[in-house]
Amino acid sequence: MQNTRQQILIHLEKQQTASANEISRILHMTAANARHHLGLLIEQGLVEVIHQQKARARGRPRLLYTLAQSAMQDNLDLLVDALLKALLQNSDAEQPFEPIIPLLFGQIPGAKNTPQRLNQVVQRLNEMKYRARWEASPTGPRMIFRHCPYASVLAENPELCQMDVAALSILLGASVEQIAQLERDNQGATSCIFAIIPR
Repeated sequence: MQNTRQQILIHLEKQQTASANEISRILHMTAANARHHLGLLIEQGLVEVIHQQKARARGRPRLLYTLAQSAMQDNLDLLVDALLKALLQNSDAEQPFEPIIPLLFGQIPGAKNTPQRLNQVVQRLNEMKYRARWEASPTGPRMIFRHCPYASVLAENPELCQMDVAALSILLGASVEQIAQLERDNQGATSCIFAIIPR
């Protein structure tokens, strides 16, 4: 079954659009079976309907399917790699990520106390897909990321962890140290943990 859906994705990648009838002919299956697989691919966010033609007589409207944007290949990993290399090679600064932190994360309004500031930073991080939270600990607050929005390019660009440290340091006005990187908990979920040391 999974192989059938992979074949549908390959066909849509080559042809850009196809109807269920066309897919059924090419993959030697019934149109109902093709529609079933296309429906599952739509649910997974890999395929979308781009056009619907009314049936000439009775019957189903003819739908045209295409790959969803999330299923298309991109060159973001190459772009990120090139930009990071250029940034790091052309920077004499001790903290090369400092100039891009405001561009990426924006400004956080001033907070009256540390918990309020931590909450504001968590809110901004979660807008950026980090699934962040903070917790108190005997040695000071800790920031926990349950998702790395750069995971797809992190293996080739481990410097992005340094960017997260720099961002937290600037946004919180504190010294920050990463104490866990993509560490698994008892349930198998991964997280990155940062110790926050107030200045």
